[in-house]
Amino acid sequence: MSLKWGLIGASTIARQFMVNAIRVQADGKIAAVMSSSPERGQAYAVENNIAVAVSTLDELLAEDIDAVYISTTNELHLEQALAAIKAGKHVLCEKPLALTSADARTMVAAARAAGIVLGTNHHLRNAGAHRAMREAVAAGRIGKPIAARVFHAVYLPENLQGWRIARPEAGGGVVLDITVHDADTLRFVLGDDPVEVSAFTQSAGMAGSGLEDGAMCIWRFKSGLIAQSHEGFTTSYAGTGFEVHGSEGSLIASNVMTQKPVGTVMLRTASGEEELSFDHEDLYVRSVRRFHAAIHGDGQPAATGEDGIWSLASAEAALQSASSGKAIKIDPKLGSMK
Repeated sequence: MSLKWGLIGASTIARQFMVNAIRVQADGKIAAVMSSSPERGQAYAVENNIAVAVSTLDELLAEDIDAVYISTTNELHLEQALAAIKAGKHVLCEKPLALTSADARTMVAAARAAGIVLGTNHHLRNAGAHRAMREAVAAGRIGKPIAARVFHAVYLPENLQGWRIARPEAGGGVVLDITVHDADTLRFVLGDDPVEVSAFTQSAGMAGSGLEDGAMCIWRFKSGLIAQSHEGFTTSYAGTGFEVHGSEGSLIASNVMTQKPVGTVMLRTASGEEELSFDHEDLYVRSVRRFHAAIHGDGQPAATGEDGIWSLASAEAALQSASSGKAIKIDPKLGSMK
């Protein structure tokens, strides 16, 4: 039996990654796409061989669909997800789930009450590199984890700039775009939760309207581990990476903070260096496969709604820290608090 999807948002990410990820599933089918612009929606449907294009959410939810993928601008996620949940549709939503962790908790509670599967599309959890790092940490191959560093400063291509650098009300800025991913990836790889963050943000020439296009964060985790992350929209040549340093060894990963299944992971210990092998499956294909399995009662999405609350509460705390000049405690149950 096929599992029929509706796309909420005629987005670049859906075209580049999700359309294929859904269609390569044995039971995956895209039934309809919604765009607030009828012209864009029609053109998108033709370009991507989607039978139905609609311009309102009500029309999309009236279609014969089982699940929705939400990739609209951030301020629209909550209302769209709640409407889909009310209509009995499973929801895979791009990060951040909403503009505030309080709204994200509302979304998660609604899905739980309705028996709906809700996933956060944190694609990096699905990277073979990060799963190999998580397994190495859990197996004790670096001893007790002490510190971590994430390098995730990139150059935001012109076709993706738009609202991300100009519209605070839409949830623009690098923290809600990239820091949420880094917080989630740190949680996933370390098997540990952040409890406090100190952050500096900058506007280095790309973002306007008071938005930040660079951030550096220092995180403290429950275990006592400390981590550093650098996010940016304005660095063309930085390269990305992820390091975890423990009492008995270090994991050094290069070119892994990306949407593509690439990069390398090196384990360095007293016995020398070992390059870890990992699968190179498409991150989005794996995300959708896990989501389909969850709908069929087998496990959970790769990143749950609760994971989405954690990453958003972490990003929220980073923004509070940058504006207040103080370290901010992170509590996903209450939203970030001073």
